[in-house]
Amino acid sequence: MELIQLIDEDFISYKKASMVLGFPKCDFKCDHECGVRVCQNSHLASQKPIEISINEIVDRYITNDITHAIVCHGLEPFDSWEDLLDFIKIFVSKSDDDIVIYTGYTELEIKDKVDILRDVVGDKNTLIIKYGRYIPNQQSHYDEFLGVNLASDNQYSIIENKMKVMS
Repeated sequence: MELIQLIDEDFISYKKASMVLGFPKCDFKCDHECGVRVCQNSHLASQKPIEISINEIVDRYITNDITHAIVCHGLEPFDSWEDLLDFIKIFVSKSDDDIVIYTGYTELEIKDKVDILRDVVGDKNTLIIKYGRYIPNQQSHYDEFLGVNLASDNQYSIIENKMKVMS
C-alpha cells in the first residue's frame, strides 16, 4: 500500500487518539473549483511515498494502546479507492475501533463507494465520513461527531452505519 503520511498517534483529527493514514492521490478539486490554491494538504503531494503493507499498518495500530481510531485523509482517500477498501476490510477483521474518512467529495459523488464501505464495516465499527470541499472565506464550525472544528460551513460528518451507537 502506498501512503504519503503515517502518524502513529494523532490528537487533532478526531476526538479519540488516532492513527492517521495519508493517502497519496487527489485531483485537487477544491483548488480547481475555487480557481486558486486552497488545499491545506497540498504540501503532502511532494512527500516521498511510503510503501507499507496493510498488515503491517494494522499490526502497528493494534499493538499501540494509545490509539482508538483510524483516520484516513491525506490528499483524497477515495482517489486511492482499492487501497482504502482493502485496508478497511483487513482493519475491521482485527479491530472494532472507529474509522474516520476525511473526503472533499459530496455524498452523491461517492454514494456507491460509501454503500460498499457500509457493507464491509457492518455494525462492528463506527464509520464516520467527513464530506465537503474546502471553500475559502467560510465560517468554521464545530463538528459533534468528529470533535473538531471544520474549516468551512459546507463541510460536515455523518455516522454512515447508523446501527452503531457512538461510544
